[in-house]
Amino acid sequence: MRIVIAGGHGQIALRLERLLTARGDEAAGIIRKAEQADDLRQAGAEPVVLDLESASVDEVAERLRGADAAVFAAGAGPGSGANRKDTVDKGAAVLFADAAVKAGVRRFVVVSSMGADPDHEGDEIFDVYLRAKGEADAYVRGLEALDWTILRPGRLTDDAGTGLVRLEARTGRGPVPRDDVAAVLAELVDTPATAGLTLELISGSAPVSVAVKSVAGN
Repeated sequence: MRIVIAGGHGQIALRLERLLTARGDEAAGIIRKAEQADDLRQAGAEPVVLDLESASVDEVAERLRGADAAVFAAGAGPGSGANRKDTVDKGAAVLFADAAVKAGVRRFVVVSSMGADPDHEGDEIFDVYLRAKGEADAYVRGLEALDWTILRPGRLTDDAGTGLVRLEARTGRGPVPRDDVAAVLAELVDTPATAGLTLELISGSAPVSVAVKSVAGN
């Protein structure tokens, strides 16, 4: 498979790229800065320099053409203001989804956030973030041309992955290593029977492949 990842230099994305290439898939990561390209190459991925805050749908669709799946893993990141939550966490996600539709890439996986809700109230930065992610998720859910899956991890940690997770429509809050988030994403990309599901993810007791199979088709 060829998988194109938005936010290709993110901590989860780099882990995902290593997993995909290790199993024989072809990964391409969309990055904003050319100086990030070597990190992607070291992960085995093809760097694609493109700014999702200024690119057109046609430009993004061109990079997606021929892919078997697309993963939205971009984010404005900590320290960014409310405006970039709107332009990246929402705007870039909507753009990437529209481009996938235009390019004919049906399989579409989103890295969202636990608590994302378009109706979330509040004016703090994190409130704006959860609202932006919720609005992006709602938009993706409305696109019938996509076989989408939305993944909402709990509190991300840099602990070594255990390969043991809890993956359900509702898990309750909890931590999860970025290693395990990437492993679940790799499995989801390859499991189209999870299309149409919004899933929460925390550490648990089920091996990743078992957890994904257990929700597939639900």
